[in-house]
Amino acid sequence: MDIEYHPLKPFIPDNARVLMLGSFPPAERRWSMQFFYPNIQNDMWRIFGLIYHSDTDHFIQTFGKKKTFQREPITALLSELGIAIFDTAIKIRRMKGTAADSDLRVLERTDLKELTDRIPNLEAILCTGGKAVEICAEQMHCIAPAPGFSVSGHIDDREILLYRMPSTSRAYPLSLQKKAEVYKRVLIDELGLTR
Repeated sequence: MDIEYHPLKPFIPDNARVLMLGSFPPAERRWSMQFFYPNIQNDMWRIFGLIYHSDTDHFIQTFGKKKTFQREPITALLSELGIAIFDTAIKIRRMKGTAADSDLRVLERTDLKELTDRIPNLEAILCTGGKAVEICAEQMHCIAPAPGFSVSGHIDDREILLYRMPSTSRAYPLSLQKKAEVYKRVLIDELGLTR
């Protein structure tokens, strides 16, 4: 079981107000693009397509039988909305070779203070899974919220909302439509991230 280091740099638009954090990317053989949530089986970009373009396939490009996500339109939307993205682990070991949180042994966590210092207007952190929210809650000195809810946490003297979002993995037992409803409520209704 090899040690893996995070292969991507944080994506931080200048106008970022929200930081989305997962745990760690899947193995590169599962990637359809060089960006976060790259596995074509993951529903993150389908959810964003549905919420902001009323089309689950908005960010998908098809080449014959192969489908890929389109990085440039995704990063353009994130920049427009003010959403930064990274992960909570920067050094891991996969215990069974999968991308499941339960398979990851985190050897080095992301320094949340260092990361959030780069986002001066940060209002909220959205964790997209259980492992990510546990790591954040520990560093923010708060309890981990239930899926779809938030708590107030602190990084130094900054008060920041910590949300636990439904996982966008197909293994998470919630339909894409129901996941999209939670993401829409939080992103648009609560945080005001509209186009």
